[in-house]
Amino acid sequence: MFPEGFLWGASTAANQVEGGWDEGGKGVSVIDVQACGPHGREVTDGILPGRFYSSHRASDFYHHYKEDIALFAQLGLKAYRMSIAWTRIFPTGAEDAPNEAGLAFYDQVFDELHKYGIEPVVTISHYEPPYALSKQGGWANREMIGCYLRYCSAIFRRYKGKVKYWLTFNEINCAQVKFGIMTAAGVNYNFWDPQNTEQLRYQALHHQFLASAQAVQLGRSIDPDFRFGCMLASMFNYPLTCAPEDVLLAQQTNQVKYLFCGDVMIRGRYPNYIQRYFSQQGITIQTEPGDADILRQGTVDFCALSYYMTYCTGLDRNAEKVSGNLLEGLKNPYLKTSEFGWQIDPMGLRCLLNDLYDRWQLPLMIVENGLGAKDTVEDGKIHDNYRIVYLREHIRALEAAISEDGVPVLGYMPWSALDLIALSTGNIEKRYGFIYVDVDNEGCGSYARIPKDSFYWYKKVIASNGEKLTD
Repeated sequence: MFPEGFLWGASTAANQVEGGWDEGGKGVSVIDVQACGPHGREVTDGILPGRFYSSHRASDFYHHYKEDIALFAQLGLKAYRMSIAWTRIFPTGAEDAPNEAGLAFYDQVFDELHKYGIEPVVTISHYEPPYALSKQGGWANREMIGCYLRYCSAIFRRYKGKVKYWLTFNEINCAQVKFGIMTAAGVNYNFWDPQNTEQLRYQALHHQFLASAQAVQLGRSIDPDFRFGCMLASMFNYPLTCAPEDVLLAQQTNQVKYLFCGDVMIRGRYPNYIQRYFSQQGITIQTEPGDADILRQGTVDFCALSYYMTYCTGLDRNAEKVSGNLLEGLKNPYLKTSEFGWQIDPMGLRCLLNDLYDRWQLPLMIVENGLGAKDTVEDGKIHDNYRIVYLREHIRALEAAISEDGVPVLGYMPWSALDLIALSTGNIEKRYGFIYVDVDNEGCGSYARIPKDSFYWYKKVIASNGEKLTD
């Protein structure tokens, strides 16, 4: 049912799993200054004494990578989607030469993966640009492009022959939302800061588009076998009702929230509809001569997606709301929800894949999909059948999109390979992994690894190339 060579895998991100925040010459990233508190993460001015920063150790992959990759091999992974911590390579982002210790660490990670025949799929920037650059405006400052390209040049040249698949930015469309300005856009403003405006966010996004396009061109000049993808957070909205006004609003919401970024990075130009939105919101993008040519010449080879849930949108402002993955929308009465209130919609994945392939005619890749839950250990085991049910239904929808609808999908890499800290809260209690990590929200625990029931189930799925979805 699934094509030969399908990349069955799992995913993590350096800032959520790695730890070792100040080891091996690593510098401070924008995530490293987000302290954990009762209301989620709080951006602090540098590292403050007495505050707890969960990213500083996270799941401690930095010290456990050999053990973890051996478990990935036992799981049968064909691919591991991961990210490189920018500040391991350029601690402040402004150095002329890369940090050799950081480069060597990822050499060891890639070598360990290849030892077991696991294909790395690497995100270049996953919500953790250097803190020092954020103090200078982050992606709102056009000079950030040069820093990013220097970083890309170092890793492209060093890992040529070790990495084939590159994602230039994680969930690049999240730079459009307020929380994204601290992470994706790397601008050192708090969520509620009045300077955190749409104008600022879209200007920062324009610079990321240019950086991605130039990175694609640079990478292809270094190794023609490199394959580059954009990576979008799926923000698929249904109309709340069949009223034409709701249908139009859902269409326009989908255009702005996620199709826009894909259109620029795949088609190589700003789409006409975004000009309407910019006019309505009073947004003016500052460009320079040659920007249009850069975007046109640096389009990507495939589109990677995170998919967790769908929303509804409509004109009824009194309709019940739901939230998840940094966003909120209207509740769909036909869907069940997780214990954290995220709507569960496997069929929406099939709808989305069909829509995106019809639109862009490029291969797709699922690099995040999963269920967050408060797993408990019973007699040394974790019985997470709820996660198995969630993943099984999404894999069935994926298989239908591939085999019945003819959508080319390169791989499926659920979130996450092992438990990791949450982006929004910095806590680990909402667990996604196939592998349990013995640590709590305060960083206390043995950090021992325990495969969950879903680990052994997914192992059978991979070994059967998607045939054995039930025991």
